[in-house]
Amino acid sequence: MKTYSYLLDVIEKKGAAYLILIDPDKISGERLTIFISACEKAGVDGFLIGGSLLMDGNLETTITSIKKNCKLPAIIFPGAVHQLYQQADAVLFISLISGRNAEHIIGKHIIAAPIIKRMELEPISTGYMLIESGTKTTAEYISGSLPIPRNKPEIAVATALAGQYLGMKFIYLEGGSGAQLSVPKEMVSAVSKAVDVPVIVGGGIRTPQEAFEKIENGAKVVVTGNFFEDKKNWDLLKEFADAIHKNGV
Repeated sequence: MKTYSYLLDVIEKKGAAYLILIDPDKISGERLTIFISACEKAGVDGFLIGGSLLMDGNLETTITSIKKNCKLPAIIFPGAVHQLYQQADAVLFISLISGRNAEHIIGKHIIAAPIIKRMELEPISTGYMLIESGTKTTAEYISGSLPIPRNKPEIAVATALAGQYLGMKFIYLEGGSGAQLSVPKEMVSAVSKAVDVPVIVGGGIRTPQEAFEKIENGAKVVVTGNFFEDKKNWDLLKEFADAIHKNGV
């Protein structure tokens, strides 16, 4: 089964999907192996791998470890064109539709597309929208784009609709890595009601209740990342998964 079809199947059966974002700079080696196993046992539905800026981490090693130690899909969440690896199950083909930097809307995609085709990676077109989160995030700084203001859900709705009409398979509302505040529930609700494609929400989600709030307001995929880079939080993995799948069959 293709990864995109798998995610839609999870959403249909469980009500929503739960993805863990792994930054190769932050977790690796034996610690990564243990974490992958813990995620699978807790009910996580898949992994996103990547980061806005990779300094020391190895994307290939991280993906290989996931493929070796669990059956969950490894999906590249690229912060740059070089963050591609043929052993991954898929790649989010992200267009930063909330920004005005053409390089992040279509420019880098032209360079990446032939590589993705040659690697036979499954591209999943995703309309990526940065949302103001109380602090300047790495994604905002690296992309050189302004986030959508938290109190302007109408801008988010119009942007998301444009993404859907351009053919995006997912709309991703992103607070950003290290966000102080997660995407407002009012914005999640407004966007989810307006579009006909699944809405992904990530950034700044630190409690199971907060994760459930995103699902309750229409999100179909929740992503957590930084929170689980601290091993003391790993015991909460199942609580997050259960909260996100609460609306499922």
